[in-house]
Amino acid sequence: MWLILAFISAILLGSYEVFKKVSLEKNAVIPVILVSILFSCLIVAPFLLISEFFPDLLKGGIFYVPRVDFHTHLLFVLKAVIVLTSWLFAYFALKHLPISLASPIKATQPVWTVIGAMLIFGEKLNGFQAAGVGLTIISFFMFSVVGKKEGISFKTNKWFWFIIMATLTGALSGLYDKYLLNKFNPMSVQVYYTFYQAIIMGIITLFLWAPTRERTTPFKFKWAIAFISLFLVIADFVYFYALSLPGSMISVVSIIRRSGVIVPFLYGAIILHDKNMKLKIVDLIGVLIGMFLLYLGSK
Repeated sequence: MWLILAFISAILLGSYEVFKKVSLEKNAVIPVILVSILFSCLIVAPFLLISEFFPDLLKGGIFYVPRVDFHTHLLFVLKAVIVLTSWLFAYFALKHLPISLASPIKATQPVWTVIGAMLIFGEKLNGFQAAGVGLTIISFFMFSVVGKKEGISFKTNKWFWFIIMATLTGALSGLYDKYLLNKFNPMSVQVYYTFYQAIIMGIITLFLWAPTRERTTPFKFKWAIAFISLFLVIADFVYFYALSLPGSMISVVSIIRRSGVIVPFLYGAIILHDKNMKLKIVDLIGVLIGMFLLYLGSK
């Protein structure tokens, strides 16, 4: 069951990436993130309110949000900070890079999660996992060749380094998920950290974007921003629920989840007519094979 949920989450996450790209077209990044998070809050708020005031309606079900203590709230605040850091880097990078280049690089995130687990938790790689990590890293660097063909110097282009930072902080978030979901209810994690994201992003918008908004790219509302929230909330719920099921493995779920990169990749090829697609397809296949090898090594 958890494998099926992982694939559903992958498709939803891929669609979420497409709506991000649409929302960012000629639009200000910071308010796009804030508005999408506010929509997410609207989606999850009813579950929190019902759990708080009418607990018998949800108690014992997958949508119930248990209360947590102050220390746990601090852990969720840290989760929000890590995720927002990754998002800020990722959104700015996606706005300025071809989606068929940025999304596959971001899709290598599980590899860095595996490497992080090896360094932090002392996990050892078997033959399949080592081969998967090696192939994915090679494919990752091959994207630099494609980037040069499109006039993107990976030595000097800051947006490339933004997607690298987004990928590494996203991997850190994956490692932190492993810790949180072993201790806390999945709905508590998702609901509370969403609200903390809104508070933090509101402060960032107020102090960083608002004072300079007339000198930078203006913000305009697009309905695609609402779909960012809808697809992300559902994708995260399915992801957290999959991880909460007996026998589920975060390494496998994370890898399958990132296979959703095919969705934005096809969008870039068919709708946006991105360049150098043949080379990108070869590199993407390398990433996906690397993911599959990681999956085999994690069984």
